[in-house]
Amino acid sequence: MLVDWPLDRLRDYLPDRDEPTDFDDFWADTLHQARDAGSPAEFLPYDAGLATVEVYDVTFSGFAGQPVRGWFLLPRHTTGPLPCVVDYIGYGGGRGLPHEWLTWSAAGYAHLVMDTRGQGSNGYLVGDTPDPDPVGLPQTPGFMTRGLTHPRAYYYRRVFTDAVRAVDTARAHPRVDPDRVVVGGTSQGGGISIAVAGLVDGLAAVLPNVPFLCHYRRATEITDALPYQELVTYLKTHRNDVEQAFRTLSYFDGVNFASRATAPALFSVALMDAICPPSTVFAAYNHYAAEQKDITVWPYNGHEGGAGFQFPRQVDLLRQLLG
Repeated sequence: MLVDWPLDRLRDYLPDRDEPTDFDDFWADTLHQARDAGSPAEFLPYDAGLATVEVYDVTFSGFAGQPVRGWFLLPRHTTGPLPCVVDYIGYGGGRGLPHEWLTWSAAGYAHLVMDTRGQGSNGYLVGDTPDPDPVGLPQTPGFMTRGLTHPRAYYYRRVFTDAVRAVDTARAHPRVDPDRVVVGGTSQGGGISIAVAGLVDGLAAVLPNVPFLCHYRRATEITDALPYQELVTYLKTHRNDVEQAFRTLSYFDGVNFASRATAPALFSVALMDAICPPSTVFAAYNHYAAEQKDITVWPYNGHEGGAGFQFPRQVDLLRQLLG
């Protein structure tokens, strides 16, 4: 069944943005520190048993210079710089194994898959990147409330910084055309891609599928599904910390990043999605500031969204934009 408003109301939904006055300074300072602490990325050839794809085991410098793992895949027998898709992963998943990521290289693109720090132990994609957490504050099990008491301690400050540095890493590789870098992902990965779109100039396209991490307060009010329920559980216990929690989250809200984005985008949304409710997706989409944008609506789907049906639409867009 539908879990949110009718589609015509969703298309017009443009909520006020709750944005801290130092939002841009906060992120400029965070990224400056990460880049200053960085070291050159390592791309080690990896034998994945694949005849048509070159695979590299990647380690690059993310937040505070901390090592982040990934996979870099290239279609074999190609020459010259290629367009590259930087892929971010859904909640709980890690970088997995190379043969689980063959779609974009099969379509002729370079493909950088970023591991998500601390994740990758939920039963579907294994992870290899730890999340050094020097604070150790109380949290609800999961990642949504890790460091929630202050923006500088919050978990997604580290993840979003890693994601920006993944784009830096892709652009620096000699087999990648730095002017044709695309970011995307599904659920958490989609939310991360919106954040990167608001933090990085010159992206060729942004492909957020059923994105998470948008319009947090409304999400906590209309769904009892995880992972947003982690916030509800935390605030149910920490009754006096509600406004401080949402102040922290305002630095990480996809709605605020979307308002700064300039790259062409193709979103997707599912009208029966209780995990990332449609109004939270449309809040980010309607605030997305680029002139060229579109959203695919899947009326009878839940959080799986378009699944494999979304990919041909993405490829069509990239053919138009990149040739």
